[in-house]
Amino acid sequence: MERRNIRQIKTSYIPRRRKKTFKRYQVMFLTFLITLISVFAIVQLIHFLKSPIYDNGFIPAPYGTNVSEKVKKAEETEIPEWIDVQLIHKHSTARTGFRLADIDNIVIHYVGNPGSTAQNNRDYFDKSSTEVSSHFVVGLDGEIIQCVPIYEKSAASNERNRDSISIEVCHKDETGKFNEKTYSSLVKLVSWLCNEFSLDESQIIRHYDITGKECPKYYVENEDEWEKFKSDVEEMLDE
Repeated sequence: MERRNIRQIKTSYIPRRRKKTFKRYQVMFLTFLITLISVFAIVQLIHFLKSPIYDNGFIPAPYGTNVSEKVKKAEETEIPEWIDVQLIHKHSTARTGFRLADIDNIVIHYVGNPGSTAQNNRDYFDKSSTEVSSHFVVGLDGEIIQCVPIYEKSAASNERNRDSISIEVCHKDETGKFNEKTYSSLVKLVSWLCNEFSLDESQIIRHYDITGKECPKYYVENEDEWEKFKSDVEEMLDE
């Protein structure tokens, strides 16, 4: 009778021991989970504090840290005095403040608004409601305005915003052809960018080459003129 009781006591003890072990593992798991969540929250807070705060109160996701040497160089590049620096304000669309991942191409656009000036287009980019922008605008008198830092993303070249520098170019009429002053300044600007970031004429592309959009119109309709433009840039690079 006594042996039977001892056996019963031992048998009843086993489930209690397993229960305690299970609870201990539960506590360990919850502790690990809370620690993991805390670390994640701290990392997000650090990124939050580093992120730009826009004029309209919008705060973007964290900056990317995996950027190329070209982008790092762009942060230190001195802008020539023949470029009029008028950076648009940071907001949630036209200038997000995100850094480029790389600088692989220079993308040429036309403004699509005949007779508008570089200043007109820059001021349009600066509106809080605007969803587009470019790094530079080249005007009808050959003036060049910088709108976005060259190490940040613009909003002009679709999926290539992440790794390209965009240039919008003004034109007098519906043909989209650039006048002589505008053309000369564009060649000068593109050549300077190529020199700064070790690019060649093959890395100069049109918006059309990314999306098929008729932009810049004149160079889409006149392929030989586009090739001539790239040759003129190449010639200036060789000087």
